[in-house]
Amino acid sequence: MNVNGFDFGGLFDVELALESLPFILEGLPMTLLVALIGMMIGLVLGLLLALARGSKRFVLRWPARLYISFMRGTPMLVFLFILYFGLPVVGVELSAIVAASIGFGLNSAAYIAEIDRSALNSIDNGQWESARALNMSYWPTLRTIILPQATRIAIPPLTSVFMDVVKGTSLAAVITVPELFQKTQIVAGREFDAMTMYVLVALIYWPICILIGFMQDRLELKYSRFL
Repeated sequence: MNVNGFDFGGLFDVELALESLPFILEGLPMTLLVALIGMMIGLVLGLLLALARGSKRFVLRWPARLYISFMRGTPMLVFLFILYFGLPVVGVELSAIVAASIGFGLNSAAYIAEIDRSALNSIDNGQWESARALNMSYWPTLRTIILPQATRIAIPPLTSVFMDVVKGTSLAAVITVPELFQKTQIVAGREFDAMTMYVLVALIYWPICILIGFMQDRLELKYSRFL
């Protein structure tokens, strides 16, 4: 379509997109792998940080606060460069995939920690008192009573974090991880049609996030019985 001399059809080459789609989708497993590993690291570390952040012990509370502040206050891209290009200076070499997975895990943990802390604090203190009255110790109370209720509250924001991690894996292209965006850049440079390729990869990320949103609905339904 041509309007006032501008060819809108040139913004997206359907034929090129269809031809390039199989090659670009070769990066999808790596995107999902890095995102899943990073999210799992973030969930475990984030919960530990949340518990430490809410602890009455200074030696636990302040290191957790410092970690969360640092990770939330520094760009993810800089942190990837530190892990992949900086650590070899001190003799620690990580593969691009390992560096990306660890980087996204450590970074997302800071945001997950604040989500978990908020969810845990939203549970009425009477739940703890009732458990103590039944002679239940801290960890069984946390595992069987508090966490199931807090999980239902935390699911929506945790899903948003996971979506951000999936989309954020595109940053891993700069440290040579062969994920979706890195594959897209290869085709864009070879075919000299960056617009088509970048629109195409955006259309690939979109349904992935829709699927994650569907999983969120299922998890909310599953954990709603705890509220």
